[in-house]
Amino acid sequence: MDESIPSTLAPENWPFSLEFLPQPAYMVGGAVRDALLGRTREYLDLDFVIPSKAVKVARAIAHHYKAGFVLLDAERQIARVVFPHATADFAQQEGNSLEVDLHRRDFTVNAIAYNPHTQEIIDPLQGYVDLQQGILRMISPANLEDDPLRLMRGYRQAAQLGFTIEPATRTAICSLASHLSKVAAERVRVEIGYLLANSQGTPWIASAWEDGLIAPFFKNATRESLNKLAAVDNAATLITENWQQLGAKLQEYVRDSIKTTWLGIAKLACLVNPNPELAEIELQQLTYSRAEIRGVTTALKLLPQFKVVDMSLREQYLLFRDADIVFPTAAVLAVALDNLVEAISSDKPQVATSLETKARDCPVLTLLINRYLNPDDLVAHPSLLVSGKELIIALDIPASAIIGQLLTEIAVAQAEGKVSTPTEAIAYARQLQEKSEGK
Repeated sequence: MDESIPSTLAPENWPFSLEFLPQPAYMVGGAVRDALLGRTREYLDLDFVIPSKAVKVARAIAHHYKAGFVLLDAERQIARVVFPHATADFAQQEGNSLEVDLHRRDFTVNAIAYNPHTQEIIDPLQGYVDLQQGILRMISPANLEDDPLRLMRGYRQAAQLGFTIEPATRTAICSLASHLSKVAAERVRVEIGYLLANSQGTPWIASAWEDGLIAPFFKNATRESLNKLAAVDNAATLITENWQQLGAKLQEYVRDSIKTTWLGIAKLACLVNPNPELAEIELQQLTYSRAEIRGVTTALKLLPQFKVVDMSLREQYLLFRDADIVFPTAAVLAVALDNLVEAISSDKPQVATSLETKARDCPVLTLLINRYLNPDDLVAHPSLLVSGKELIIALDIPASAIIGQLLTEIAVAQAEGKVSTPTEAIAYARQLQEKSEGK
């Protein structure tokens, strides 16, 4: 193989054999760009352009390898084959030559093709020069207007690659910004999600807002909101330095099926209305999932509680109960938005220090985080002494909201050391019940 051709493009690294591709066939897009940059990915994402019968080729490969097959666009002849650790898209060539096809793409760095049969790089738009210089340059304003999502993709790709956007391209994006409103909200949301995922995306979200791209989607976002994004990034770094376990939690996905991290949820909360009810409506319109919306609204509701200086055990218990899995998001927001960075920095928590000492000497947030990270802490992680059903039977009372209230009182009493066995818990509940009935 020609030494200038990266080994990552080599067919022996594909999930299927080269013999399934007709001649000519070309690999294009991100895989070629990343290979030329020396960027490797665990999950291969390959794109091929074929002069004719692209869907037929994709079907044959999927059938032979017993892989997943998805027809993406019957009219334009685009199909996807899904392997365990790779995805391969096959598209019919646009126009009567590869060069015409490449001229219809978004940016020059994405308009470089590789012919696996001849091991030749085809670069009619000098994309390789822009790659070397770290520049995103449009092929034409018309191409960006054809698919307005390309406007947002420019910022996302600049963030992911560490590139700058060439001035004329940025000017064109600004002039076309209003066209982004024609794109389905969920497609825009995915691009914003990439930018919220890590700190490299933060300045580019600010740029996208300044250039008029995301303001129509996040109508409550202001310059202050964008400053908060950077504050959340800094707070996450600080939290990770002090509490590595909590930092790791921030990087976890909300759910396996939802590729938004808890840190991304905290940053999303900075862009919406601070009123949880209004934020919920806003996020529904942007087609966020119920889990993501719950993450944002729960964190916004809890924020004021982190400012309480002298928090009782009951208040702490209720905060943890309401926060549940959203606690890491609420904590990083509290650090970022309530000027608590200095307070935490001045007193790095030591593992050997007891929670009681922390409660006396440190900010409430330090106490809460230490409780959260201690699986045996009964305030943050109560273990049920009795169930609601057991209370109903033992006290001979009907199922109602009172059961939930009694369970809360038992959990608080357990955290306070007043009860520690099921028998004591039932006796305590009976006492509370009799008191409420005036016996």
